[in-house]
Amino acid sequence: MNIKFVVATRESSDSFYANTATGRSLALYQSPQIEICLFPENSLGLSKIYNSVIESCLASPSLLIFMHDDVHLIDYHWMDALANALQVFSIVGVCGNKRRVPFQPSWAFPDLTLQFDAQENLSGLIGHGKCFPPDDLSFFGPPMQQVMLLDGVMLAAFSETLIRSYIRFDEKFDFHFYDMDICRQAEIRGLSCGTAAISLIHESGGNFGSPSWKNSYDAYIQKWGQ
Repeated sequence: MNIKFVVATRESSDSFYANTATGRSLALYQSPQIEICLFPENSLGLSKIYNSVIESCLASPSLLIFMHDDVHLIDYHWMDALANALQVFSIVGVCGNKRRVPFQPSWAFPDLTLQFDAQENLSGLIGHGKCFPPDDLSFFGPPMQQVMLLDGVMLAAFSETLIRSYIRFDEKFDFHFYDMDICRQAEIRGLSCGTAAISLIHESGGNFGSPSWKNSYDAYIQKWGQ
C-alpha cells in the first residue's frame, strides 16, 4: 500500500524541506512506499487540497496522511502505530474527544470559554514547541480510544474508505473546522474515528478566536445546526 503525506505550506519546496518541522521530519523517512504530496507556496484552503489528493487516488488506492507543515514527527514506529489504529478505526488522529456536545467549538473545548474538556472525555498525547524535548506535553488520555472528534493536526485514512463512503472535506472550511466537519460526516455514515499512539510535536497551538476562526465556527453551526 502506498502512503501519501498531504502537506500544504507557504514555503517554497526547497524551503519546506530545509526549514519546516514537517519537511525536516519527512526527509528522514525515505521509502519507495512513501510519497510526499506537497503544495508549496500555497494560498488555497486545506480542504480543497486534501480533496484533490483523494480524487487522485481513485485509480491508485493509498493510505492518506493529512498533516500540517509545523509538525515534528519524532516516532520512528509511526507506520506500525498507524497500521494498528487503522485496523480498528476508519479515520485516525493523535488527539480527540470521546463525546460531542451542542455548539462545541473545538475537539478539545466543549464551549466558547475555550477551556479544556474533562480529561475523562479526551484521548491522545502531543508535544508543543520547536524541538525535542518539547516545551510542554499535553497528555489528554490513553490513545487507541474511539472518539467522536479529532484534532486536524494529523488525520489519516485509507483513500478507499473515504471514496467508498462519499466523504470529502467540505471546502467552505479553509483552515478551521474541516477536522470537526469530517468527523461529523464519518459519524452519520457509520464510520469510526480513533486516536493512534504516535509521537508528535506541534509548533503552533491554533488560532482560536480570530475573525477567520469565528467565521468558520458560524459556518459550521449553520451547517450542522449545533
